[in-house]
Amino acid sequence: MKSSLVILYHREPYDEVQENGKTVYREKKSPNGIVPTLKTFFANAESSTWVAWKQVSSKQQENFDSRITMEGWSDKAVIRRIPLTADRVKNFYYITAKEAFWPILHSFPEHFTYESSDWENFKHINQLFADAACEEAADDALIWIHDYNLWLTPYYIREKMPNVKIAFFHHTPFPAADVFNILQWREAIIDSLLCCDLCGFHIPRYVENFVSAARSLRDVKILEKSPVPEAFTPYGTALAEPEMTTQLGYNGRVVNVDAFPVGTNPRYLVEKVNTPEVQERVKLIREDIGDNKLIVSAGRVDYVKGASEMLLCYERLLERRPELQGKVNLYMTAVKAAAGMRVYKEAQSQIEQLVGKINGRFSKLDWTPILLFTEPVPYNDLMAFYKTADIAWIPPLRDGLNLVAKEYIAAHEGKNGVLVLSEFTGSAVELPDAVLTNPYSDKKMDETIDQALDMSPEEQEERMAKMYEAITRYDVQQWANHMFREAKAIAPSEEEGKEPALV
Repeated sequence: MKSSLVILYHREPYDEVQENGKTVYREKKSPNGIVPTLKTFFANAESSTWVAWKQVSSKQQENFDSRITMEGWSDKAVIRRIPLTADRVKNFYYITAKEAFWPILHSFPEHFTYESSDWENFKHINQLFADAACEEAADDALIWIHDYNLWLTPYYIREKMPNVKIAFFHHTPFPAADVFNILQWREAIIDSLLCCDLCGFHIPRYVENFVSAARSLRDVKILEKSPVPEAFTPYGTALAEPEMTTQLGYNGRVVNVDAFPVGTNPRYLVEKVNTPEVQERVKLIREDIGDNKLIVSAGRVDYVKGASEMLLCYERLLERRPELQGKVNLYMTAVKAAAGMRVYKEAQSQIEQLVGKINGRFSKLDWTPILLFTEPVPYNDLMAFYKTADIAWIPPLRDGLNLVAKEYIAAHEGKNGVLVLSEFTGSAVELPDAVLTNPYSDKKMDETIDQALDMSPEEQEERMAKMYEAITRYDVQQWANHMFREAKAIAPSEEEGKEPALV
């Protein structure tokens, strides 16, 4: 039976476990994030397929089962797995994606490398995803593609299935045209995205960046523009936009573009922080630090995350305000990258050296300024850190969205705490009541951490209440509903061959 919904995402929607020598596919343990939400659509469709890649050895490929179902699920919800050898994965994900695309997407062209990139391998894997999607999809199906790793897939699908509906969501930033156009493969990428019926981005700025890049390379016409939705602040922050393109015309097709940021699951997070296990951990953390102010910063090792800028600011804080020595603690997660991701080795070394320097300079017998975690923190512990923290410090130099900010707000139920947030994160456009900071400016960073430490309880509650309302109004389910609703509403040939009036 052909599928009415096909989801293409690099992650598999299950945990693979071994029981009594047999492989069993089970629900993922954490119901937070976008995968559980996507799975609600996947599981409830009349018939559906989820396409993902699976790393296997050459020997495993011989008897590889490419189509499986999860235990307890309908046989109409199929997971289609694309087997890739370790070498293909390395060149596709760890090198081409992370060393060529990632720095351009985040506007760090100085980190861009072309020579090691394997474009042919990238095309091959995108073709495999497209072939799998076309084999599974009904003629009137919705094919929902996720992120830049699958940039070329819409083009290959459109070649085989000209009338199918294609929706694409871009989970990373989309950079300004002059940065995006550094990529040698820019035309192929834009041509592919213009094959979609709907292209979704987190915020209006990324929509406009995509439109500018498309118009710089192809004869693309703007058909509709409108003021940005109320969920976004239209001015006053680094990534704000007052209006947004909503429709493009190209080669007789209409391409709908939209902004709808990924949310989190506030209800689940509130339930989680109020469990006895997390509450006990909160109590232990508070007993450990006493009346000290606790600052939490959570993320992974990545040069775009602003970790070094934050650590240098923290060092300046202890210099400028010596009365805070012994009175403030920074708990920081900087989870090291997977083996083989060489681009992050320098960033990891820099973080560890700065932490060692600051701790060596300021530590006392009963106080260590920074507690650094480089391995993944258990989820209950992370939620306890969020709940206990007086301040969440999130300073990326660039970030597509940043869900940690929303998780921190949810953990506090909008009642207290301070969120210090880089205005170069996509979520800053949704959360103007955070203490917005500029990680490129030492002065601004110093001012905002002082503001956070000195903020009154009344101001904390006022700001957090507004942000809690924002994240509960537009949660992860609303994000998925928006994408699904807009994609399903599009008629595949609604303007085929017509040239709509220009705006």
